[in-house]
Amino acid sequence: PETTRPVIDDKKKRYLHSPDVPPAVGRWLLACSGAVAGAVVLGGVTRLTESGLSMVDWHLVKEMKPPRTQQEWEAEFQKYQQFPEFKILNRDMTLTEFKFIWYMEYSHRMWGRVVGLAYILPAAYFWRKGWLSRPMKGRVLALCGLVCFQGLLGWYMVKSGLEEKPDSYDIPRVSQYRLAAHLGSALVLYSASLWMGLSLLLPRHQLHETRQLLQLRHFAHGATALIFLTALSGAFVAGLDAGLVYNSFPKMGERWIPDDLLAFSPTLRNIFENPTTVQFDHRILGTASVTAVTALYLFSRKISLPHRTRMAVTSLLAVAWAQVALGISTLLLYVPTPLAATHQSGSLALLSVALWLMSELRRLPK
Repeated sequence: PETTRPVIDDKKKRYLHSPDVPPAVGRWLLACSGAVAGAVVLGGVTRLTESGLSMVDWHLVKEMKPPRTQQEWEAEFQKYQQFPEFKILNRDMTLTEFKFIWYMEYSHRMWGRVVGLAYILPAAYFWRKGWLSRPMKGRVLALCGLVCFQGLLGWYMVKSGLEEKPDSYDIPRVSQYRLAAHLGSALVLYSASLWMGLSLLLPRHQLHETRQLLQLRHFAHGATALIFLTALSGAFVAGLDAGLVYNSFPKMGERWIPDDLLAFSPTLRNIFENPTTVQFDHRILGTASVTAVTALYLFSRKISLPHRTRMAVTSLLAVAWAQVALGISTLLLYVPTPLAATHQSGSLALLSVALWLMSELRRLPK
């Protein structure tokens, strides 16, 4: 017959042949989600400081050692000078200025490697110790695969900004589609890690399964999906510098609906390639998100909820309105880097609280 490792004591979780997982795994997943959040914020600052195209090649190990001598720095700078961003945008750049943008991109790449190790090494340890249930093994493998895919996707994105485009008069930038894919996969990795960590560490509430509670649960899922979509649309705003086309609110210039909203042909291109349409869509999604969160809060007042769940609902409302204030301020002030980076961080905070609320409203297992 199959044998299992004995249980250590009644207070400990049963590690093998049990759906239970020790709390250390939950804390690890929360720490990983925090590391991913740091990478997203650092990536946003890298984009805002126009540093992302400063490293023109990719090596998993070789590039971990930065240039040290003047000769090495000059060689790195000469490589950068062969690409469109220098030729079109930065012809007057000095070596000192180049070092700043290079170190920004280098920091983002090195942090990405730290994130990868933060997933893979503890996962191997927990697997070997037998602390992962069979379903958890599959989820952890998926997370480790996604973090590796994320690194490759990052280089695929950077490559799009290094390509020569002789027929284009636009400034060199990465493809907004690849930028959205890179951010989107990071948000999926973050959300999955946070959700799994919260599910393991937060005990479920004994909630009465009323019709109103079911509606609130659906409402929370819908609001979270809307918040995720709004954050993803921000990648298109960043990729096209769409935050700089209409710096007024609530109107766009003198109109509610700008004249150039559908300037591109075919019409579908406007949604992803027209900076005016991209900014308009982000405004609509942001407004829809804060409206949904406010309605969710008002609806939740009719239901008796545990204290921790009530805290999650109230926090979601507060963070949503703070994020709106940050977004409007960023727009009106012509996208200053510190404010824009805070706005991007705010989107992660808002998504985090929405996931916390969803976790609070989970059903008890049958």
